Amino acid sequence: MTATRPKKKLGSVALVAAGPGDPELLTLRAADLLRSAERVIADFDAVDIVRGLVASGADLVAAVDAKGLPLDHAGRAKLVIESSREGLRTVRVLAGDPVLDGSLAMEAAALRKAKVPFEVAPGVSTAVAVPAYAGIGLTGRRSREVHVISASDPDVDWAPLARDRVTVVVPDGADAAPTIAKALIAAGRPGDTPMIITRGGTTVEQRSVITTLDDVANDVKAAKQAGPGVVVVGEVVAQRERMAWFDVKPLFGWRVLVPRTQDRSDDLLDRLVRFGAIPVEVSTISVEPPRTPQQMDRAVHGLVSGRYEWIGFTSVNAVRAVREKLEQYGLDARSFAGLKVAAVGSDTAEALVAFGVQPDLVPVGETSTQALLEEWPPYDELIDPINRVFLPRADIATETLAAGLAELGWEVEDVTAYRTVRAAPPPAETREAIKSGGFDAALFTSSSTVRNLVGIAGKPHTTTIIACIGPQTAKTAEEHGLRVDVLAEEPTAVSLAEALAAHGEELRLAALEAGESSWRPSRRRAAARRKAT
Repeated sequence: MTATRPKKKLGSVALVAAGPGDPELLTLRAADLLRSAERVIADFDAVDIVRGLVASGADLVAAVDAKGLPLDHAGRAKLVIESSREGLRTVRVLAGDPVLDGSLAMEAAALRKAKVPFEVAPGVSTAVAVPAYAGIGLTGRRSREVHVISASDPDVDWAPLARDRVTVVVPDGADAAPTIAKALIAAGRPGDTPMIITRGGTTVEQRSVITTLDDVANDVKAAKQAGPGVVVVGEVVAQRERMAWFDVKPLFGWRVLVPRTQDRSDDLLDRLVRFGAIPVEVSTISVEPPRTPQQMDRAVHGLVSGRYEWIGFTSVNAVRAVREKLEQYGLDARSFAGLKVAAVGSDTAEALVAFGVQPDLVPVGETSTQALLEEWPPYDELIDPINRVFLPRADIATETLAAGLAELGWEVEDVTAYRTVRAAPPPAETREAIKSGGFDAALFTSSSTVRNLVGIAGKPHTTTIIACIGPQTAKTAEEHGLRVDVLAEEPTAVSLAEALAAHGEELRLAALEAGESSWRPSRRRAAARRKAT
């Protein structure tokens, strides 16, 4: 008898709908499937949507041919079938709304024919999500029916769509909006029926044109917009006046330059995104160890042996340098036992807490060494057994804190814990955007970010909104010829983002009152240039 060779087990296959464009609209099931996939085969338009969820060891394959053009449905299905037969957990990501446009059914049929089992993770429908992001529900007081049609269907029966109670949704109708309007009017729909055309829906590129069937041709021409988008027709369009929420965020679509040190402020970036902005980070400082580590080695040994009464941290980088040195010796936060700890600023304090150290002194209000000095107690030989302070700092730090502590009676060991080196210039396109007004705002979180950004990339354009975290940073910005528009109420990254958002909201309301459609500084400047020419 000849033994039969067992068949290789097929890898699992999941068909995932990418949705209208916002990655956060992927379903929880889709996210789980993407994280556990060994190979992800995505439509070209969906690659960036899912990139952040694909595991680092997995393959992310665009469903395109050798020339970079999209494969047809048979070609895409073939990639999935081959991947499954290799035994890989495979996720096929279909762009947009494949359940509605029929592409899901075609690829599922090909898999079924090849006897490859699969599951489906349907996404948020474009026909529902884009109107919702534009501030519109699909039914209203009179409109109780919703008809979804395709602009490419030559056999649409327009008569039923002419009734007032019908909301018409055309997911692929943006470029055909005037033709759709003519057909509805010819079928008997009143010319003053509201229509909205939304392109880039659910993303920061979202733009809407609100018009009527009579006026759509002129309004579309005036808007100078083109490309795919969703059309909604019906009395529900009026809901936008009370439901608009997404594209009226105070920083909607703003490109915000965030010059940074080695430390990455996730709170700042997250808050900016929440306000509708697109943050662009540019590294301005590289942090390196001191050239001669012996002084730092001796100081850390003294920290452990009880040589100091206080240790003062003026930056997150100082915390990192001491932590890394302790860990080199196999030590941890317990080395701070019996030591008083001071910190400048909430970010520095949070870095200490993350290490397991609760600071004893954190000045409230201004983030500066002067603020720390004002609250630092003088040396008192009756209550302080040791009069020595350890100050780990940058090589370019000023002597202000050390001198002030000496006046308070403390013996200060001022130790270079790290060196700051100016970062390499950003890419040419970023430098050009900085100089030409391509950024709507720039946020500065320290004086060094001002000095170093100007040094490696030049000054931001005069139309760019300049926001600073505190008075000293603002002073440095002004010394470099920048007009400071926004100053944070508190010296924190979150307060800085909120101050910029409040300024953006003022600009939005002013633009609204003036009848202007955009309050982005970069777009308003571009519009002014067009008028001038």
